[in-house]
Amino acid sequence: MLRKTAATPLSITAAASSNDNDYQNSSSKLVTFLGKGGSGKTTSAIFAAQHYAMSGLRTCLVIQTQDPSAEYLLNYKIGTSPTKCSDNLWAVRLETTKMLLEPLDRLKQADSRLKMTQGVLEGVVGEELGVLPAMDSIFAVYALAGLVGSLNVNQTNKDKFDIIVYDGVSTDETLRVIGAASKARLYLKYLRNLAEKTDLGRLAGPSLLRLVDESLSLNGSKYNLNRKMSPEIWDSLERMLMRGSSAFYEPSRFGCYLVMDPNIPTSVNSALRYWGCTLQAGAQVSGAVGISSPSFNEESLEGVKKNFLPLPFAFIPHLSISYPPEWNSVMLNTVSQDARTLFSLPASLSNSMTPPVKFDAAEKSVTLFMPGFDKSEIKLYQVYPIPLNCFSKDLSHVSQTVQICCSYFSLQ
Repeated sequence: MLRKTAATPLSITAAASSNDNDYQNSSSKLVTFLGKGGSGKTTSAIFAAQHYAMSGLRTCLVIQTQDPSAEYLLNYKIGTSPTKCSDNLWAVRLETTKMLLEPLDRLKQADSRLKMTQGVLEGVVGEELGVLPAMDSIFAVYALAGLVGSLNVNQTNKDKFDIIVYDGVSTDETLRVIGAASKARLYLKYLRNLAEKTDLGRLAGPSLLRLVDESLSLNGSKYNLNRKMSPEIWDSLERMLMRGSSAFYEPSRFGCYLVMDPNIPTSVNSALRYWGCTLQAGAQVSGAVGISSPSFNEESLEGVKKNFLPLPFAFIPHLSISYPPEWNSVMLNTVSQDARTLFSLPASLSNSMTPPVKFDAAEKSVTLFMPGFDKSEIKLYQVYPIPLNCFSKDLSHVSQTVQICCSYFSLQ
């Protein structure tokens, strides 16, 4: 049985400054955690969800694994639709087999009006379809867009939340979710070229675009593309993806925290690596979190913190697995206070984060900030015909900052 506990008040700025007010009226803030398996990602996600809920914010915890750890820590059975666990806290488990059904139904409704497949699509039984590789990430993007409200996908006032805390299948999959919109823009560019410059594209493109148009317009969203010509539809799709990708770089819309066990060097090194991966995915990291341990000494703590500068760093209590935690007591724990403060930092403070790329016209150089990556792992290629000898070739900087000598770079 779920234990009801009194909320612990805390004055926080949920999604930040007055400049963010317009956004808060239309969308929620997405928060997620990255780290090596077993480092405490799920524990940190539930801790953050409890913190936001006890602070008076409508919070939804989104779990995407079959691991029962979240149910154990919440002491509540999590279903496939948002269910209220306690005051201001809801939880939902994403199951791809069930998430397949809604977009398929939307396509069927669109096809019933357009008559494109002459009823073939209507004969597809969604319950028979299995999950293919990469489907988890694709449908996670769709589900999160609905919960956050970024694309007006399937969101109602009933489901409006202030904070969405997402605990993904794995850190690698979460990074793919973060980078999905920005990467999809490049695919969209090439698909548009194919549709507009080839006979096959000119033949099939308009019909497929009409199907996409009709499917996106079924919920009456502001992205209604009906009665538009093909170029306008392509432009509208590009703008939708641009909005989605830009949201991950705005602290008022997205919070991303690294999680590690400071006692395990591989956990710390993995967190550093994922920091660099997050920058490549087009997002910023908001802070770092460690799982506290009685055996961890002050000197080692300072060493770990130094590795993650300039990120703010905090610890959360180690939770016993022998019985479900009493969350009110956990939140009052002195160890918890720094973490609660970290999760409550206003978005304006994140503007001072180190940019991943810094251009110096005077020195004719580009400085790349990529934590966790060695210079030997960085591969460069030149897009525009600019002589390489006009750039600085000084590679003597510290390990986390690599100065490169090209007008454009790609990390692979």
